[in-house]
Amino acid sequence: MTYPVYDTSRIPDPLDVRGGPVVCVSCGCRLQLSDDGQEVWRHFAPLGGRDARGDLVDCVDKPHNAHGQPILTA
Repeated sequence: MTYPVYDTSRIPDPLDVRGGPVVCVSCGCRLQLSDDGQEVWRHFAPLGGRDARGDLVDCVDKPHNAHGQPILTA
């Protein structure tokens, strides 16, 4: 028995749907949209290399994309 073919063209891509806050994929910290109007997210309340919880995080001062991945700058 074979399964019938269903039209899946209306199912949204899970990477395009964002129903909650953007979080960093490296450390799980919450990110906020940058104030400069660009599509750049930054860690919430960074302070001297530490995140809002006070943990030392390597990516705290780096800009992130809409999927929470740090953007590599040259």
